[in-house]
Amino acid sequence: MRHKLNRFSGGQALFIAAALGAWVLCASMAHAAPGAHGPNGEHLDAPGAAVNASGLARLPDGSVNVPKTAQRRMAIRTVLAPESDAPATVELPGRVVMDPNASGRMQAVHGGRIEPGPKGLPVAGQAVRRGEVLAYVRHHAEPYALGTQQAQLAELRAQRQIAEQRVQRLEGLEGTVPRKEIDAARTEAKSLAEREGSIGASLTSREALTAPVSGVVARADLIAGQVVEPRDVLFEVVDPARMLVEATTADAGLAARLAGASLQGVPGVSLRLLGASRSLRDGVLPITFSVRASKPGTALPLAIGQPVTVVAQSKERTKGVVLPAQAVVRNPSNEPIVWIKSGAERFIPQPVQFRPLDAGTVVVTQGLSADNRVVVQGAPLIAQIR
Repeated sequence: MRHKLNRFSGGQALFIAAALGAWVLCASMAHAAPGAHGPNGEHLDAPGAAVNASGLARLPDGSVNVPKTAQRRMAIRTVLAPESDAPATVELPGRVVMDPNASGRMQAVHGGRIEPGPKGLPVAGQAVRRGEVLAYVRHHAEPYALGTQQAQLAELRAQRQIAEQRVQRLEGLEGTVPRKEIDAARTEAKSLAEREGSIGASLTSREALTAPVSGVVARADLIAGQVVEPRDVLFEVVDPARMLVEATTADAGLAARLAGASLQGVPGVSLRLLGASRSLRDGVLPITFSVRASKPGTALPLAIGQPVTVVAQSKERTKGVVLPAQAVVRNPSNEPIVWIKSGAERFIPQPVQFRPLDAGTVVVTQGLSADNRVVVQGAPLIAQIR
């Protein structure tokens, strides 16, 4: 090499030597680009991996080549991953339940046949106001009891007619009979008329089912003419802006260590701890949270009975890398990974361990180092490249 450089002038030889040195330096940096090191300093780049810069491609070492134009189309965004302190979290199974102060349940006190209300029978999802009549329950007595009531009604009707005739006779003799006898006859006739009206109304009585609270009908399984039994649940009305979440845990001291909570995969809502039960139910302790929407008065994106996952934040702290939840995806082996940008157009999958922080954030506890440039937007699209 030195012999060949002697054929050039001093300036030309110096220029060629500098160019060769720069080429060697660039080649070495290509194999150890920033962000291409693991948490223990190991190289994530596989030696000798060929990069196909002509288009989207999955390389033999598992990395992905994404040209700049494709990155712009896919809206790929990356950030450096600094380590920070984050609250320790625990995932709790739970379900959405009704708020007893903002919901109501309608049941029939006595059995009978369903009749539509003034506006017809309501359907699930229909908005109602407190005190609105939703339906009627027409009661039907047993044949023997019905016959007894009809006989009693006929007897009272006859007694009332006799009492009214007696009042008319006494009023015609007013001045010759004591006033108290006339008043007593009038009172007796009035009493018999009221008893007759009461028994007559009971033969054709119906129970009005009124909405106990203002809200939305969550349950309505009735049709006109349907026969219902006593204490059957006919309607449920809930306030769509006020619900509760009931989570369960086997740790009796967890409620005292909670600093906050959120619903996994349900952004736009917040949880507030109401209390924890001191009595085991099916071997676990229920913990109740109130649910509120970010915008007051708006309907919650939840349904009664819906299973949810509560991410409970503890007062304890843990070290890790805080990332958006969409940055963590799954590889073909169903392992959680993040995509690290190791070059201008190359992305490397890195297995990680993470814990959710809230509905849209996770903390990666193992698998990343401080100089990794992690894909935080478009990671699912990169994972689909084959």
